[in-house]
This record gives sequence, C-alpha cells and structure tokens, in this order.
Amino acid sequence: MARTCRSSVWMWRWRRNALRRRSDVFEAWLLLAVWILAAAGSLFTALAVAGSVEHNLNQQRLERHAVAAVLTEKAAGRTSAAAVDDEHVWATARWTAPDGSPRTGQTKVAPDSAKGTPVMVWTDRRGRLTPKPAGPGDARFRGVWAGTMTGIGVGTAVIGAGLAGRGLLERRRLREWAEEWQRVDTRWGHTTG
Repeated sequence: MARTCRSSVWMWRWRRNALRRRSDVFEAWLLLAVWILAAAGSLFTALAVAGSVEHNLNQQRLERHAVAAVLTEKAAGRTSAAAVDDEHVWATARWTAPDGSPRTGQTKVAPDSAKGTPVMVWTDRRGRLTPKPAGPGDARFRGVWAGTMTGIGVGTAVIGAGLAGRGLLERRRLREWAEEWQRVDTRWGHTTG
C-alpha cells in the first residue's frame, strides 16, 4: 500500500496566492495578536496579582500583633457544638487594647481549657480581634496561587474572544462563498435551491 504524505504550507495566510482572501490575512493577524496578548496579558496580570496579594498579606502581618488574653469562661469539650475542628473550640477571651480599654471576643482555644487560662490572640492597631496573619511562606504561596489563577483566567478570556472573532470571520467567509457560488451557478445557467 502506498503511503500518502500530507503537506501543508506554513504561514499560508501571509503568502501571496490566488486563493488568499483579505479575510485570511485579517485572520492571521488576529490570531497572532490574540496569542501575543494572551501570553503577555496573562503574564502581566499574574505578576501584578501575585505581587499585590503577597504585599497585602505581608502588610497584615506588620499591622497585626499577638496579645496576651485570658479566658472568661471554661472552654467546651470536643463533642460540643462549639467545636471548630478536631483541635480547637470557640471560647470567650478578654484582653487589653492598645488604648488601655478592656476587650472581649471569641477565639479558638484547646478543648476543656479552664476559666482564666492565658491564651494568645491577634489584634489590629485598634485592639480588635483578627485572624492570625499569614506567614511569609504562606503569603508567597497565596500570592503565586492567586496570580496563576488570574493569569489563566485572563489568557482563557483573550483566547475565547479570539476564537469568537475567528468564528465570526468564518461565518462571513461562508456567506461570501455561498454568494459567489450563487453567481457562478447562475452564469452556468442553473439555479441553486
């Protein structure tokens, strides 16, 4: 059995030939622009988002402080509805804000902790209870993750828009082709229908 070899002309849309149409050239430039914009746009947004997220998390680490607090009640056991996870439960604690005023709030503590047990809580500059800030490694990971997901989203959106534009060009070409066949068929004395 003879082997057939399929050959294709590389970059045919830019080469001069009798079958090339203006829409082919436009499509070639559109696809080139889409790929460049998808690559550059996704890289730029990924880097910008990663840097922004990491900067914000590092800023939180600078603004939040660990403060000594004491439990104002006995913490519930693990079987309680107050259980957060396998290791901690919610309990009320009291601490002193930077302005000297007493504050209370719910924090995670070990199960069955006694009233008056010292615990560490995280507060902002005003003494309000906040979650523990992300460490440097965690901030970097979250930044990279957010940047990667954003970059993928931007690249996908640009490529999707390019494919939609290419689909519109293809519909236009098919419509023009049908009109041309209609003219050729009429010249031959036939009618399509």
